[in-house]
Amino acid sequence: MIVSGSAAFWRATLALCLGSFMIFSNVYVTQPLLPMLAEAFQVSPLQAGWTFTVTTLTLGLSLLIWGPLSDALGRRWIMLLTMGGATLVTLLLSFIDSYTGMLVLRAVQGVLLAGLPAIAIAWMGDEFERPAVLLAVGLYIGGNSLGGISGRLIGGFVGDWLGWSEAFLVMTLISLLCLILFALLLPASRHFQPQPVKPRRMLADLRSHLGNPVLLLAYLIGGFNFFIFINQYSYITFVLADEPYSLPASLLGMLFLTYLAGTFGSAISGKVGQKLAQPLCMALGIMVLMAGSLLTLSSQLWLIVLGFLVNSFGFFFAHSSASSWVSQNATHARASASSLYLLFYYTGASTGGFYLHPFWEWQAWNGVVVGSLMVLAVTLSLSLCLYRLQQRQLNAALA
Repeated sequence: MIVSGSAAFWRATLALCLGSFMIFSNVYVTQPLLPMLAEAFQVSPLQAGWTFTVTTLTLGLSLLIWGPLSDALGRRWIMLLTMGGATLVTLLLSFIDSYTGMLVLRAVQGVLLAGLPAIAIAWMGDEFERPAVLLAVGLYIGGNSLGGISGRLIGGFVGDWLGWSEAFLVMTLISLLCLILFALLLPASRHFQPQPVKPRRMLADLRSHLGNPVLLLAYLIGGFNFFIFINQYSYITFVLADEPYSLPASLLGMLFLTYLAGTFGSAISGKVGQKLAQPLCMALGIMVLMAGSLLTLSSQLWLIVLGFLVNSFGFFFAHSSASSWVSQNATHARASASSLYLLFYYTGASTGGFYLHPFWEWQAWNGVVVGSLMVLAVTLSLSLCLYRLQQRQLNAALA
């Protein structure tokens, strides 16, 4: 098994972080372009958001395919194949000239982008010692946030400078470089134990994970947190593109530099999780996310930006804790367990915009914050329930 701090640990972790960076750059490249796409294709803000929503939706659903398949067929080659396919689709997006065509390709891209996130944490669970998993997951999710930042910066700056189609072309070149480095750095699996492809077994594993309250509560926490967090960014772009801010796409893209706080939150979550119960880490992250949401109610731009910095730290701190919790507490079929977590996670991303839209129509951004706090109060309660459940299990084990 790969131990924390070894050369093999850093090589494998770097490969997975680069893969994560590539995946999430592609997922989020359209988000700062939403006002531009709405104008180019003559669609509403909600419809423009579908260029992001359809990708996260198909990504989430496809996790149920790639995760169980990797339990049976292996992990490394599936990650390489799907990353290569996603890069090709990004290239095709740079030539698209219709809104419908963009939605179709973004849906296909979501299917392919699911390959790595469905498998990466399970790969760590197979190959790393338990203490190394906590650290590696935090760094890997930091790669998620860096990818999200970069994709939005590329979309914002290149879109503002050259146009939205050129943003996809630049993204293609970056994706190809990440793919090559990933293939060179990721070691071959040494501890993977394949299982035969048995659809009934796959369904039984999924039912088993969903029936395990230790996992189900973490799924709900991760899914509903992302349900709010990511869609706040979509709605704030329309606030800041309008009067009195009138920010161009390039500056809207820079808003996502606030994700750097999330990178830091993810990186330290593993160390904090070694001293504090992970459900309490989730609760702490959610409370920080609630505080950041309240800060964004200010009309001053610097306080809005500060609010999103706080949001990002809190969200990724909680997310990293929840995802590593799933990896550690799944007793079998780890890839399937991690895939279910990410299914809840990306289903949340895909549906949160629809939930927040009536609040937006009601009171614009103030309404979005009200709707956000209502859901976050629920996830905070769930994290405390998970902590009590953990304590009961520990007490039962000691009895």
